[in-house]
Amino acid sequence: MSDFVFATAQYESGDWDSAPLLPANIIDTIARYTSIDVAPTGVIVPLSSPALFRYPLVYLTGHLPVRFTSGERDNLRAYAERGGLLFVDDHNHDVDGTFHKTATEELTRVYGALHPVPNTHPLYRTFFHFDDGPPTTSHELNGWGDNLVHKTLSGVERQGRLTLLYSNKDYSSEWNYHPDNKRFLSVDNTKFAVNLVVYALTR
Repeated sequence: MSDFVFATAQYESGDWDSAPLLPANIIDTIARYTSIDVAPTGVIVPLSSPALFRYPLVYLTGHLPVRFTSGERDNLRAYAERGGLLFVDDHNHDVDGTFHKTATEELTRVYGALHPVPNTHPLYRTFFHFDDGPPTTSHELNGWGDNLVHKTLSGVERQGRLTLLYSNKDYSSEWNYHPDNKRFLSVDNTKFAVNLVVYALTR
């Protein structure tokens, strides 16, 4: 079996590379807590590229307005049909912000209506247990963005499997640091990423 590769989505609009330290941090987390064979470096994959289909999980973020090209939309539809999981995180964590408004419009065009993912969803039990649903970020607690703590994530399922997971919680800021800095944390705030990876690989 080939190694799991952490893939970051590149799209033609916006600032897709707004969390450059995140991939190395999540790769470190996967290696630290699981027996998954994980590639030591991540990749950048254009949404319109056939290479998208190599990756069971693709991460997408940004601050700026998102407008997919027709090629990006078509490829994402096919990616969903093949069972790929797109994880989209709003780097602004602001429901009134331009990233949220435009990204959710584009994602709805591709995937259909987004719905709340219940906190009892298997995603929250695939490896670590998050009984209260998605872990809260320090950025929400500090009142940045929209001054809300988002209790659930949103998503779209096909045949009982998530193909889209959308977050307003700003994990992009929460996880965008060098993995060596984990030694200063009393609780590793990246553990939820393990559940995302395990879910994408096993569901």
